[in-house]
Amino acid sequence: MTEREPGLWGLDVVDGTGIGQQAKLIVTDGGNVLFDVPPAITDEAVDAVRRLGDVRGIIASHPHMYGLQSAWSHALGDALVYVSAADRSWLGYEPAQLRVWDDTIEILPGVVASQPGGHFPGSVVVHWPGRDGKGVVLAGDTLFVNPDLETVAFMRSYPNHLPLSGAVAERVAAHVGRYEFDRLYGNFRHRLASDAREKMFASARRHAAWVRGDFDHLTGPG
Repeated sequence: MTEREPGLWGLDVVDGTGIGQQAKLIVTDGGNVLFDVPPAITDEAVDAVRRLGDVRGIIASHPHMYGLQSAWSHALGDALVYVSAADRSWLGYEPAQLRVWDDTIEILPGVVASQPGGHFPGSVVVHWPGRDGKGVVLAGDTLFVNPDLETVAFMRSYPNHLPLSGAVAERVAAHVGRYEFDRLYGNFRHRLASDAREKMFASARRHAAWVRGDFDHLTGPG
């Protein structure tokens, strides 16, 4: 486990299991929330999470991250597992403590999840004020933090390089933009470390302009 910032921990698997994603654990005075789950589970990992307090909820950013959420829920005292109604059909196994939800839900005081869609119809982001009150968004693959650590991508399929339309990219950004936030964490270890809300909007405008054809003149002769 790695402390990404005060009150936020990253959980990695080091043996190559999964695709290198990093689960996130939000630690609050009212309990903790596990955003996505690691693709493996061990007694040592469960103990490390438990030492940081009671996990009151588990929520996946999108179906690719459902993975071992039932096993993690059971190991963490049957924590509630939140699944988007729009993506419920992707469940291969329904957790015993399943809560299906839509639109917006406050998992714990100050920890709010909502569904901007895009990557999947029920794709989720979670907003948390952060210990400094400036705001943090956990985005999974809804907003993919690019290697430049300054922009985000809006994709339907990452392996197949299928972008979302400009209209959907701007819709997703508008949804996430309802929150005030300074940092944004993606599905892996990358993050936008400051001014994340403004950088997200700028990325959406850039995405929409390119897929609209505004910059076709930069691509060579027709």
